[in-house]
Amino acid sequence: MHKLVSKLIVYRNLPEDNLLQPLAELCAQVESGSYNKEAVISKIYDQIHRLLDIATVYGFNKNLWHNYLTYLLVSVETPFAITCEKEGACEGSVNALAFNDFDVFQKLFAYDFAPLEKELGINCFSIITNYQAVSKKETRYNKNISEKVQRLSEALANVQNAEAFYELVTDFYKAYGVGKLGLNKAFRLAQQGNGAKLVPIANTDAIAFDDLVGYERQKQALRENTEAFVAGRPANNVLLFGDSGTGKSSSIKALINAYYDQGLRLIEIYKHQFQALSEVIAQIKSRNYRFIIYMDDLSFEEFETEYKYLKAIIEGGLEVRPDNILIYATSNRRHLINETWKDRNDVTNEEGIYKSDTMQEKLSLVNRFGCTIYYGQPDQKEYFEIVKELAQREGLAIPEDELLLEAKRFELHHGGISGRTARQFINYMQGTKKFAKK
Repeated sequence: MHKLVSKLIVYRNLPEDNLLQPLAELCAQVESGSYNKEAVISKIYDQIHRLLDIATVYGFNKNLWHNYLTYLLVSVETPFAITCEKEGACEGSVNALAFNDFDVFQKLFAYDFAPLEKELGINCFSIITNYQAVSKKETRYNKNISEKVQRLSEALANVQNAEAFYELVTDFYKAYGVGKLGLNKAFRLAQQGNGAKLVPIANTDAIAFDDLVGYERQKQALRENTEAFVAGRPANNVLLFGDSGTGKSSSIKALINAYYDQGLRLIEIYKHQFQALSEVIAQIKSRNYRFIIYMDDLSFEEFETEYKYLKAIIEGGLEVRPDNILIYATSNRRHLINETWKDRNDVTNEEGIYKSDTMQEKLSLVNRFGCTIYYGQPDQKEYFEIVKELAQREGLAIPEDELLLEAKRFELHHGGISGRTARQFINYMQGTKKFAKK
């Protein structure tokens, strides 16, 4: 194995925590005949333990060795892979080097661990190449990555030559991308030393637009703007504002599930991180994806000045915002920044013909969102319609009169009328003895 791994060129700079190179070094020690058997076995078990951890995180099954090699191929961001991400299979001298590496990986796929196991008296490789994973809920692992890696892994295991291997991998790069930006739907920002890095959100909410009852006009406006964006047409930054619990955040989450396959990615950022916005944009502006920078429940008090960073990023700074980035925000405030009566004190004449400079400063942020969508609180009738629809979807076996009476009682004690209250009420009913599936 060590002779194969040493021949890698394009994929030579593997992550520091990779398993392939340590295993290759251990195989080299055994082949040399000069090694401490107990020490080598212990180190091999360490790598197998790490492989099992990875398999648990990503829900890998069957041939974990093949799954891991495939995971390396789709997660290592090489210049070759990033070029294929944008253009698919490409011409050039690099292809000869890529073919060399794919020939190596194909041979690693077929690597026979039996002599190593016989020499050391172990059977762990036989187990991981025919592994039966314990069944677990989808929320316990990254299903999005798991399905793609395992599907590609099975296909790669059946190819006959490096050319077919090359075609499958480059097709994957073109369809899904490479690295964390290609494989994951959503990210959050984390501090790394003096900088910031994007951290994948492993398990995103699987909510779809059909799960959101009502607000059809609002959802349609949001989808139309986003569809223009992912298609490469001009689109606007979006502000969803209105009453709490009306589905603003859920609508944003539904976008990433609807348009992920079309290259949409979501980056969640909080206002205390706005100073890092320029750094984030620098990391993503050249990638072949469409990024929504998402700010949930956005608002500013009088003493908070972070909104000035956001204003400069959206529109007004010297550097033009890249075409593959938009800002989407939700807020309970129409104008985002807290307004007070004293903001009106600096008018320039007695009739108040001109608005105050303070008011203009505060309104200048919201004016940079070209698309504003209002989510209002439902009335009693609309609330009941939401309750009835959710009850039907969940199979609640309860007469309508009783259902609506209970819903009315619930909202009186739990934050008033909203779609969120309706969802909470259905959850409550499902947890009581009154609930029964049809």
